[in-house]
Amino acid sequence: MAYAFPPDEPGTTRPSTGPSPRHFELYHEQRARGLLGRVFVTFRHLLGLLFGGGFAFVRYKKSQGEANTLEMLILRFLLLFTWPFLTKELINQPFPIQFRRRLELLGPTYIKLGQILSLREDLLPTSITDELKNLLDRLPAVPFERFKQLIEADLHRPVESIFQYIEPTPLGSASLAQTHRAVLTTQEMVVIKVLKPGVRQTVERDTVLLRLVGQILQLFLARFQPARLVNEFCRYTLREVDLRFEAENAETFAANFQDQPDIRFPYVYREFSSHGVLCMEYFQGLKPEPGTIQTLNQQQKDRMIRLGVSATIQMIFRDGFFHADLHPGNLLIFKNGQVGFIDLGMVGRFDNQTQRRMLYYFYSLVTGNPSDAARYLSSIALVSKRSDIDGFKRALEELYQRWLRSPNFYDFSIARVILESVSLAGRYYIEYPGEIILMVKALVTVEGVGNVLAPASTLKRPLRSTSSASYLSNTTSTGYLRKACCLSPNCSTCSTAVPWPSTTACKPWKAGSNSRSRTR
Repeated sequence: MAYAFPPDEPGTTRPSTGPSPRHFELYHEQRARGLLGRVFVTFRHLLGLLFGGGFAFVRYKKSQGEANTLEMLILRFLLLFTWPFLTKELINQPFPIQFRRRLELLGPTYIKLGQILSLREDLLPTSITDELKNLLDRLPAVPFERFKQLIEADLHRPVESIFQYIEPTPLGSASLAQTHRAVLTTQEMVVIKVLKPGVRQTVERDTVLLRLVGQILQLFLARFQPARLVNEFCRYTLREVDLRFEAENAETFAANFQDQPDIRFPYVYREFSSHGVLCMEYFQGLKPEPGTIQTLNQQQKDRMIRLGVSATIQMIFRDGFFHADLHPGNLLIFKNGQVGFIDLGMVGRFDNQTQRRMLYYFYSLVTGNPSDAARYLSSIALVSKRSDIDGFKRALEELYQRWLRSPNFYDFSIARVILESVSLAGRYYIEYPGEIILMVKALVTVEGVGNVLAPASTLKRPLRSTSSASYLSNTTSTGYLRKACCLSPNCSTCSTAVPWPSTTACKPWKAGSNSRSRTR
């Protein structure tokens, strides 16, 4: 039976029907290589990247007039022996481009690795992280008939018994999975997300190999902590190739926001989902892009900013469970004033201690206390014998003082100042847990969307009011105050006396009490 989707409003998430935006190359299934074959291919690209980096280094030294030193002459002589075995098109490129292209050639696991590494501005040079942001995110799609076969193989039932209609053209096709719109036999509009064939086996095999590579690189590049980075990546990616985790994430978010109907997460149809198939509610809303928000008035835009900020702050600082792959494509604005979050496969988690320290850091920052903000952020850092924690604190304080003088999106936004804070860490041999970087990405996204809705605005006011509410909810009981004292980075022991809130924190209380007395 044919089915026609209802016409979409301008700017909604349904892509247009022309061949250009909806066209995907065909995905060609290949027989999975054994572990030994994959080892050979991976190390071939790794050696190619190493020698290609050598040629890029020689070109750089030439541009600096330093190509004729003894060390460079020896390097150039050695590289001559590798020239016949290298792809000339690749090695003539700058090193960051070589790195990106090698990851793309290695397939879905390494594309995901590059996307994660693109966030690690605290560890990698900006030239590399900027180039990795160009990694392919629109990849070949599985043919429609094969897509239906994958559903049936995973759910063990014919698609006709579940879906009245499946749209043949994909909504999207990424490195691990692709999505199609569909209609259930009960008339509900849904999105079906299906893992591409062979992806799970490839990822499981590649993560074994990547951990080995990480241990080898750790011997030569210990400063960049490759073993820890690889382990973090493997942990996240192995969860992404089991779609049951994404279903659980969606249900956890919905439970966390059950008392806030204006913030929505897609409902998951568990009876039509499995480890390789995810069936979820279809959201029809506006994407927060310049061309799609012209129908909103200023009041609606301000409401969207407030909802987006409050949702992100709650995820990070109240729940310690947040969307870790947040970008404008994963946010939706509904015509009734609600905000929706989609693509929930990657989440970040904070333990209680990190969660509170991050809250105190963020609160100190948005309320204009740079010394406390520097102290709290330093307390979360991973330090070693080479770390200069005092120098790092001083650099942070100087950065925050500059931001307080110019807090706007174009000159010095709050998300950018937090990102720069984390980026400073590498200079002082300091690192941060991966979750901190994912949190920064979420804040950068929210601020960027806020700027689309209200150009050249500052989110300092909504961020301050939302973080103040979170701060007060964490410090108004005796138990939480004692925990706050224990977790304070400048307290070595926990006092038995309950500490009073800081002067800054008391201001909202004083204002509230004054207003209540006037009301009486």
